[in-house]
Amino acid sequence: MATMEIGKENFEATVSKQGIVMLDWWAAWCGPCRNFAPIFEKASDKHQDVIFGKIDTDAQPELSGMFRIRSIPTLMIFRDGILLFEQAGALPAAALEELIGKVRALDMDEVRREIEKHKKAQEPQA
Repeated sequence: MATMEIGKENFEATVSKQGIVMLDWWAAWCGPCRNFAPIFEKASDKHQDVIFGKIDTDAQPELSGMFRIRSIPTLMIFRDGILLFEQAGALPAAALEELIGKVRALDMDEVRREIEKHKKAQEPQA
């Protein structure tokens, strides 16, 4: 599957889907972004069941601001609508493959239980 362009008009619908969604925040003038692009594209060809989206920070300043993107490239990974990973900096191909494997291996029911437990711990005590 080729990468798809993501903007504010399709962001929410894309990241809320079931399964894995990987987002590459980038800009045309960014050298590390240009170096990471073929790695990201190759991974998208290899992992047909994963959605690979690219967000041009120059074309999407409002979206970039909402997510406080300060350094690019930034990689975000969602699974089943839950943000699991966010990191600035280009990854080598082997690290990206390892990350995809780790996200696939997660027990999402356990992740949801941990999120719920954390939310309850943050609630004010009555």
